[in-house]
Amino acid sequence: MLSIGTLARRTRTKVQTIRYYEQIGLMPEPGRTAGGQRRYGDAELGRLAFIRHARELGFSLGAIRELLQLSDTPERSCAEVDAVAQRQLREVEARIDRLQALRVELQRMISECSADRVAHCRILEVLRDHDECLADHDGLRV
Repeated sequence: MLSIGTLARRTRTKVQTIRYYEQIGLMPEPGRTAGGQRRYGDAELGRLAFIRHARELGFSLGAIRELLQLSDTPERSCAEVDAVAQRQLREVEARIDRLQALRVELQRMISECSADRVAHCRILEVLRDHDECLADHDGLRV
């Protein structure tokens, strides 16, 4: 049996995060010693490692909850798991698209800057005139 501190170290997860996952139901309530200390076994270690890895891949807590529910019922179709992963992939691709658009905007701002004086700085001018920036780039928010 593992203490919460040992579980945290082995999974590289903060103790507060483990407690939070228990509060929101991602982790089951742990067993406790006679003194009230939390105790975890291999099943909890595996579940927390699963959660941690899913978070590293950018899955939301809701998606992780869904994946855990699916993994807890092995007779369900893997297509349901695939659908969650496909949804995550679409979100990542959309995030990449937004970041690439931001990159282009930052490159444009830098290239238009004369690097003369702050009073004539194109970067500061664009940042001050947010409406112009939005109008110039079809709703792109920087």
